Amino acid sequence: MAKRSAKKVITRPLRTEREYEAALDDLEAYFDHEPTPGTPAADRFDLLALLVDAYETKHHPIDPPDPVDAIRFRMEAGGFSQADLGRLLGSRQRASDVLRRRRQLTVTMIWRLHRQWGIPAESLIRPPVHRGQRRRSAA
Repeated sequence: MAKRSAKKVITRPLRTEREYEAALDDLEAYFDHEPTPGTPAADRFDLLALLVDAYETKHHPIDPPDPVDAIRFRMEAGGFSQADLGRLLGSRQRASDVLRRRRQLTVTMIWRLHRQWGIPAESLIRPPVHRGQRRRSAA
Protein backbone atom coordinates (compact mmCIF):
# COMPACT_ATOMS: atom_id res chain seq x y z
CA MET A 1 0.00 0.00 0.00
CA ALA A 2 1.39 3.43 -0.95
CA LYS A 3 2.14 5.84 1.85
CA ARG A 4 0.06 9.04 1.69
CA SER A 5 1.60 12.45 2.22
CA ALA A 6 0.64 14.31 5.38
CA LYS A 7 -0.20 17.32 3.21
CA LYS A 8 -3.60 17.50 1.55
CA VAL A 9 -3.37 16.92 -2.20
CA ILE A 10 -4.74 19.86 -4.14
CA THR A 11 -6.93 18.77 -7.03
CA ARG A 12 -8.61 22.01 -8.10
CA PRO A 13 -7.88 25.71 -8.65
CA LEU A 14 -7.64 28.06 -5.69
CA ARG A 15 -10.97 29.87 -5.33
CA THR A 16 -10.80 31.84 -2.11
CA GLU A 17 -8.33 34.09 -0.36
CA ARG A 18 -8.17 31.53 2.46
CA GLU A 19 -7.15 28.76 0.03
CA TYR A 20 -4.61 31.11 -1.53
CA GLU A 21 -3.08 31.96 1.87
CA ALA A 22 -2.91 28.26 2.79
CA ALA A 23 -1.18 27.46 -0.51
CA LEU A 24 1.33 30.26 0.11
CA ASP A 25 2.08 28.85 3.56
CA ASP A 26 2.59 25.38 2.09
CA LEU A 27 4.77 26.77 -0.69
CA GLU A 28 6.91 28.73 1.75
CA ALA A 29 7.89 25.53 3.57
CA TYR A 30 9.65 24.36 0.41
CA PHE A 31 11.88 27.44 0.23
CA ASP A 32 14.10 26.29 3.09
CA HIS A 33 14.19 22.65 1.94
CA GLU A 34 13.96 22.49 -1.82
CA PRO A 35 12.51 19.15 -2.93
CA THR A 36 14.49 16.76 -5.09
CA PRO A 37 13.35 16.95 -8.73
CA GLY A 38 11.16 14.06 -9.81
CA THR A 39 9.82 13.34 -6.34
CA PRO A 40 6.19 13.69 -5.24
CA ALA A 41 7.29 16.66 -3.10
CA ALA A 42 8.76 18.39 -6.16
CA ASP A 43 5.58 17.71 -8.12
CA ARG A 44 3.52 19.19 -5.28
CA PHE A 45 5.80 22.24 -5.14
CA ASP A 46 5.40 22.80 -8.90
CA LEU A 47 1.63 22.39 -8.68
CA LEU A 48 1.36 24.81 -5.75
CA ALA A 49 3.47 27.37 -7.62
CA LEU A 50 1.23 27.10 -10.69
CA LEU A 51 -1.94 27.44 -8.62
CA VAL A 52 -0.62 30.45 -6.71
CA ASP A 53 0.53 32.12 -9.92
CA ALA A 54 -2.86 31.56 -11.58
CA TYR A 55 -4.70 32.94 -8.54
CA GLU A 56 -2.44 36.01 -8.35
CA THR A 57 -2.79 36.68 -12.06
CA LYS A 58 -6.56 36.64 -11.77
CA HIS A 59 -7.10 38.29 -8.37
CA HIS A 60 -3.99 40.43 -7.79
CA PRO A 61 -2.77 41.58 -11.21
CA ILE A 62 0.24 43.86 -11.32
CA ASP A 63 0.18 46.53 -13.99
CA PRO A 64 3.39 47.12 -15.91
CA PRO A 65 5.22 50.29 -14.89
CA ASP A 66 4.76 53.65 -16.52
CA PRO A 67 7.13 53.99 -19.55
CA VAL A 68 9.31 56.66 -17.95
CA ASP A 69 9.54 54.69 -14.70
CA ALA A 70 10.55 51.60 -16.71
CA ILE A 71 13.27 53.58 -18.51
CA ARG A 72 14.57 55.09 -15.27
CA PHE A 73 14.64 51.66 -13.60
CA ARG A 74 16.58 50.17 -16.52
CA MET A 75 19.00 53.09 -16.52
CA GLU A 76 19.70 52.60 -12.83
CA ALA A 77 19.93 48.80 -13.03
CA GLY A 78 22.16 48.87 -16.10
CA GLY A 79 24.32 51.79 -15.06
CA PHE A 80 23.17 53.84 -18.04
CA SER A 81 23.39 57.63 -18.03
CA GLN A 82 21.11 60.18 -19.61
CA ALA A 83 23.81 60.57 -22.27
CA ASP A 84 23.51 56.83 -23.03
CA LEU A 85 19.75 57.26 -23.38
CA GLY A 86 20.34 60.26 -25.65
CA ARG A 87 22.58 58.21 -27.94
CA LEU A 88 19.89 55.52 -28.10
CA LEU A 89 17.03 57.95 -28.78
CA GLY A 90 18.91 60.30 -31.11
CA SER A 91 19.82 63.26 -28.88
CA ARG A 92 20.36 64.28 -25.26
CA GLN A 93 17.53 66.81 -25.57
CA ARG A 94 15.13 64.10 -26.74
CA ALA A 95 16.18 61.91 -23.81
CA SER A 96 15.68 64.80 -21.41
CA ASP A 97 12.24 65.54 -22.82
CA VAL A 98 11.19 61.88 -22.52
CA LEU A 99 12.42 61.65 -18.91
CA ARG A 100 10.62 64.89 -18.03
CA ARG A 101 7.46 63.59 -19.70
CA ARG A 102 7.45 66.43 -22.22
CA ARG A 103 7.75 64.08 -25.21
CA GLN A 104 5.94 60.83 -25.96
CA LEU A 105 7.92 57.81 -27.06
CA THR A 106 7.74 57.05 -30.75
CA VAL A 107 7.51 53.54 -32.16
CA THR A 108 11.17 53.75 -33.18
CA MET A 109 12.20 54.77 -29.65
CA ILE A 110 10.14 51.96 -28.15
CA TRP A 111 11.72 49.46 -30.53
CA ARG A 112 15.26 50.59 -29.67
CA LEU A 113 14.61 50.58 -25.91
CA HIS A 114 13.10 47.12 -26.14
CA ARG A 115 15.73 45.58 -28.43
CA GLN A 116 18.88 47.24 -27.07
CA TRP A 117 18.08 47.68 -23.38
CA GLY A 118 15.63 44.81 -22.93
CA ILE A 119 12.79 46.91 -21.53
CA PRO A 120 9.51 45.01 -22.00
CA ALA A 121 7.57 46.54 -24.88
CA GLU A 122 4.37 46.25 -22.83
CA SER A 123 5.80 48.78 -20.36
CA LEU A 124 6.85 51.17 -23.10
CA ILE A 125 3.60 51.25 -25.08
CA ARG A 126 1.45 52.02 -22.08
CA PRO A 127 0.13 55.58 -22.00
CA PRO A 128 2.25 57.59 -19.58
CA VAL A 129 0.85 58.86 -16.29
CA HIS A 130 1.13 62.60 -15.96
CA ARG A 131 1.57 64.31 -12.62
CA GLY A 132 -1.72 64.55 -10.75
CA GLN A 133 -3.38 62.01 -13.07
CA ARG A 134 -4.54 58.63 -11.82
CA ARG A 135 -4.31 55.46 -13.85
CA ARG A 136 -7.56 53.89 -14.89
CA SER A 137 -7.76 50.14 -15.12
CA ALA A 138 -8.24 48.79 -18.60
CA ALA A 139 -11.03 46.45 -17.50
